[in-house]
Amino acid sequence: MKRLSGSNQEISAILVQEQLELSRQNENVEAIVRDIIEAVKTRGDEALRDYSKQFDGLDLEDFEVGQDLIDQAFKDVDSDVLSALENAKENIESYHRQQLETGFEDQPSDGVIRGQIIRPIERVGVYVPGGTAAYPSSVLMNVIPAKIAGVKEIIMITPPQETFVPAILVAAKLTGVDKIYQVGGAQGVAALAYGTETIPKVDKITGPGNIFVATAKKQVYGLVGIDMIAGPSEIGVIADSSANPKYVAADLLSQAEHDTLARAILVTNSETLAEQVEDEIQRQLLDLPRQEIARASVENNGRIIIAPDVDSMFELMNQVAPEHLEIAMENAYDYLDKVENAGSIFLGHYTSEPIGDYYAGANHVLPTTATSRFSSALGVHDFVKRIQYTQYSKAAVNAAEKDITTLAYAEGLQAHAKAIEVRNEN
Repeated sequence: MKRLSGSNQEISAILVQEQLELSRQNENVEAIVRDIIEAVKTRGDEALRDYSKQFDGLDLEDFEVGQDLIDQAFKDVDSDVLSALENAKENIESYHRQQLETGFEDQPSDGVIRGQIIRPIERVGVYVPGGTAAYPSSVLMNVIPAKIAGVKEIIMITPPQETFVPAILVAAKLTGVDKIYQVGGAQGVAALAYGTETIPKVDKITGPGNIFVATAKKQVYGLVGIDMIAGPSEIGVIADSSANPKYVAADLLSQAEHDTLARAILVTNSETLAEQVEDEIQRQLLDLPRQEIARASVENNGRIIIAPDVDSMFELMNQVAPEHLEIAMENAYDYLDKVENAGSIFLGHYTSEPIGDYYAGANHVLPTTATSRFSSALGVHDFVKRIQYTQYSKAAVNAAEKDITTLAYAEGLQAHAKAIEVRNEN
C-alpha cells in the first residue's frame, strides 16, 4: 500500500483528487447509456429483449419472475442463509422504524395555521445486481426502509439468469417486494424510469450497480428520483497502537475485494502498526478467493498515512469523508464527536465493517467519493415526501398585507401583490 506524507491539507488534497479520478465516469459510457435509454424509451419491451440477447445471452419472452420460481427458491435456499436473512431483516426493521417521521402543526398567531404532512412515495423501483455480484443483503437494505415508509408498490429488477441465486428471490419475498422483473443494466434503469409495455414506471429508483447502472441513474434523475450515484466502495480506518493489525488488515481487505477500484485507507499515529498492517495484508491476500481483485485494489488505491496525533487523524479523515469509517481505538465511542463526515461509523476493535453490511441494522447503502460531506445513508426518509400546508383567515391576511405586498412590489411582481390586495377590497 502506498504511503503518503506531508501536512494534513496536502495529504487530503491528494486523496480527494485520487477519489475524483476514480469516480470520474468515462465519456464513452455516458454515450452508450444515453443510446440505451433512448432505445428503451422509444421501443419498450422490444429493446429490452434485444439487450437481453446482447448482454445476457438470453432470449426472454416474459420478464416477470413468476411465483413458481420464488417458491422453488425457498426450497433451494440453504437453511442457514434463510435464518440469517430473517435475523438480519429483524435488525434492519428495528433500526429503521426509529427513522419514521411525524408531521407537525402550529398556530403562530390568530387565524394562521401552518404545518407539514408526511406522505410515502407511490411506487419505487429497486435495482439488485445478479450473477457473481448477487447481494441478497442489498434487497433487505433497499426494500425494508421503503416498506416502513409506507411505499405502496415496490418493483424489483435484477439481471436475467439461467438460474437465479435463491437468496435474492427469497429476500425479495421476505421483505414484501410486489413484482420482480428480470432485466438489468442501464436498460433496466431506463425501463423503471420511462415504463414499458410490461414494466411500470416508478417514481424513484434505488439500489447498487456497475458504472452503466450508475450512469443510467444519473441520466434519468429529474424524471424520477434516485437514492445516489454510488462510486467504488471505500473504507477508512483510524487506528492507534492499541489496534490489532490482523483485524485492521482484514477490515481493509473486506472492501478491497469488492472491486479493483475500491479504496482502503488507514490513518494511524503508529509507525509500528502501519508496518504490521502491511505485512498482514500481504499474508491475508494469499487466502482470498478474490485475491486478484483485492490485490489490485490495495496496490493501486490503498493508502497508509502516518499522522502526528489523534486530532490530525480525525481532521484528515473528515476531509476524506469515507463511505465506511472504523475507529480502531480504545474507548472509540468517546471519539464519536470528532467525526464530521462519514457514511457509517464502526466503533471499537470488534465492530468490523461487515457487521454493518449484513446484520446490525444500519443501512449499507452509503454515500461514496466524499459525498458524505452533504449526503447520508439510505433510510426511511428517502421514501417519503414532506408536504407543507398553510391556512390564513381574512383577518390574518389583512394583518400581513403590507409586508407581503411590499416584498412583492420590491421584486417587481405586481400580480403577486394584487393577489393579496384583491382579498382586502370591499
